[in-house]
Amino acid sequence: MSVQERKERERASRERLIVATARELAEQQGWDAVTTRRLAERIEYSQPVLYSHFRGKREIIGAVALEGAAEMAAVLRAAASGADGRRARVAALAHAYLEFAERNPAVYDALFQLDGGLAFAQEDTPEPLKDAFAALLETLGEVAGEGVHPALFTELFWSALHGLATLTRAGRLLPEGAEQRLDLLVLRLAVL
Repeated sequence: MSVQERKERERASRERLIVATARELAEQQGWDAVTTRRLAERIEYSQPVLYSHFRGKREIIGAVALEGAAEMAAVLRAAASGADGRRARVAALAHAYLEFAERNPAVYDALFQLDGGLAFAQEDTPEPLKDAFAALLETLGEVAGEGVHPALFTELFWSALHGLATLTRAGRLLPEGAEQRLDLLVLRLAVL
């Protein structure tokens, strides 16, 4: 291995450590606790080393979001592929989405609530974000209904899931109605 290859591998390893540490800290204490000073202390590198990888917290949030988008896409595809029939696939996808949001609140915030400097729904949207949307579209596109654009339907269904995730997390919805809300969403929006 050349010196250059070793340096590149070490740099990539440091970057993964920074992202993993930021994510862990955000999951434990919230994004307000994630500062370059705290990250530098936790990973035992100087702040200038952090700044050599990321210009600041915004870029770190973006890196966590991209990692989370890839994870979400995998979770959604696994859930949908494990179900038989269109209704079961849509229900499994919806459950998986809401569970992902609940289990990974800091990642979910990085993806959809915070400014990570990432473009959504544009030509320059990063591939992990496009792939997460594609994971939704693969299942939801088949239940959009005749004459309904599959991507538009997916956006609408995704918006409903996001609303459920956000309102549930904020304690604005009664927990005992969660299953009924999800069943109603699947039955009323999807053409099964």
